[in-house]
Amino acid sequence: MVRPAADYEPSGVTSSDLMHLLETAAWVILAGGAASLILCIGRELAAMSGRGAVFQQELRLLQEQILSVRDARRQQKESSAPWNGARKFRVARKEKEAGPVYSFYLSPHDGKVPLPEFLPGQFLTFHLNIDDRSETRCYSLSDSPRPDLYRVTIKRCPAPRDNPDAPPGLVSSHFHDAIEEGDILDVSAPQGAFTIDLTEETPLVLSGAGIGVTPVLSMMKSLMEDTPRREIYFYYGIRDTSENLIADEIAEWRSRELPNLHIFVCMCDPLPEDVENETFDHKGFVTVDLFREHLPSNNFDFFTCGPGPMMEGIRNGLTEWGVPDSRVHDEAFLAARKEVEVGEATINFKKSGKTVQLSGSSTSLLDIAEEEGVCIPSGCRSGGCGSCKTAILSGQVRYESPPKIHVEAGSCLPCVCLPEGDLVLDT
Repeated sequence: MVRPAADYEPSGVTSSDLMHLLETAAWVILAGGAASLILCIGRELAAMSGRGAVFQQELRLLQEQILSVRDARRQQKESSAPWNGARKFRVARKEKEAGPVYSFYLSPHDGKVPLPEFLPGQFLTFHLNIDDRSETRCYSLSDSPRPDLYRVTIKRCPAPRDNPDAPPGLVSSHFHDAIEEGDILDVSAPQGAFTIDLTEETPLVLSGAGIGVTPVLSMMKSLMEDTPRREIYFYYGIRDTSENLIADEIAEWRSRELPNLHIFVCMCDPLPEDVENETFDHKGFVTVDLFREHLPSNNFDFFTCGPGPMMEGIRNGLTEWGVPDSRVHDEAFLAARKEVEVGEATINFKKSGKTVQLSGSSTSLLDIAEEEGVCIPSGCRSGGCGSCKTAILSGQVRYESPPKIHVEAGSCLPCVCLPEGDLVLDT
């Protein structure tokens, strides 16, 4: 409430007082206190007819308000900063999606919000104990950033096609069968380099297939928070309608009739009830040939997540089309295990007391360690989560492709590197 001018001692306001007022208002703005600024202006306008003890008291009160606002802002910033190590989250909701898929909504167990914002496309790393075994897995965030909840969407991983008698995925099955609302999970902060910059204006091609659509879904939801200005082509590959995880979202996006948004649902094996131009737009897989059919040029940034063959085909096709590597982005949580020539090397796993004489070719240091019974914690197995980070005591390693996270000097990610000569690891 503005105090009447009559409450102030009659006297003139000096230029020093006005400068003090402007300086005070500037501090309020920097502190994020818009309401305090309004109060400040009202009080000081009323004080323009006089100055004295009451005026000085009001300034002192205002300064106290500024300090309070700054302190609140500092605490908010600290609570929303990415955390180190694991933080406990409660499963607030568990929701069934299409097919063998569940979404899990996670709220901080300590109640401290807002949560750190993540970049659309990033993932969370989960640390679990299953049957007295430590397991680490990464799952993409499948929503736009929210202050109070994270969401991940997890498909039960089936047995490998070449070994149908094998059990389904251990961790995904654990989430489906054992994790319920109210359970507490240990989670590392969002990370990952497969992201879009929402401040850019460059046109985008986003494509996802199967459960691989989850990071792309986060990108699309973030872009759709406001009417998008960017030119967006979105391709979604599924087998048939029963696998459509985002039918409601697609219907809502299409209802906006945005001239710069182009959506294509691609079905490789439609059901009899599936109708072209109704439940799907293209019969077949998501390919670069399809891009070339729709896009006016190749001057786009391309983001793809899905099965390995799909991503490999799209990357190779975009290269043939003349798209620079810097504009091609893809994500895979299961790295293709290709034999790479490494020559002769001696690998010493110091803590485990095991030494391996290596010659010829191999896939990764992690695979070598596991074959020798050396336990190295792992998660994504594609250089993205840092779970397997190991200190190098001597020697050097090489990466066939750069890791997706920063690796400090003197350390390595065994899941995506191989020895460059003799090597001693602290594991």
